[in-house]
Amino acid sequence: MRQSRKYRSPWAAMLWSLVLPGFGQLYNRDYVIGIALIVLEFLINVKADLNLALLYSFRGKLADAHEIGNLGWGLFYPSFYAFAMWQALNYAINFNKHQQGNEGATRTYLSGFFLGLVIGMDFGLFWHDSRIADTVPLMDYPVFNGLLFGLLFGGIGHFLEKYLYRKNKRPHTLNE
Repeated sequence: MRQSRKYRSPWAAMLWSLVLPGFGQLYNRDYVIGIALIVLEFLINVKADLNLALLYSFRGKLADAHEIGNLGWGLFYPSFYAFAMWQALNYAINFNKHQQGNEGATRTYLSGFFLGLVIGMDFGLFWHDSRIADTVPLMDYPVFNGLLFGLLFGGIGHFLEKYLYRKNKRPHTLNE
């Protein structure tokens, strides 16, 4: 008889959701959310024509990538994608803490990074149509521009979260 896992790797869960939103939740055995995220991933992907936009971007066909992509549906994808990774990571961390007997208030991890990722990817999707993006090489690619700004803003968000979190965790003295 197979025993249930006593440990779930948070990084494996996050990476599974990076591959396809919902897979990290299936890895964590959170089946309802996992299946819902997979269904939503296919719906948003089809409505946004994301796969064709990716294909045209990789082939360097910018005009085709601009024409095929549905920005209205495409703007849902960054928040949905980041939520799937964030939820899988934090679910696995909380599961492991619960298995070790650590009950009580838990904090979330990498919230600043994933919030910055969403803001940056949405900004990149909007900005790729600007005149400035047309003059800078590689900035006119809708997919790459979203990823570049997503990672940049994600790094800034992670830094701010760590700075603000540390500032709030610092012990207060009587003079403050």
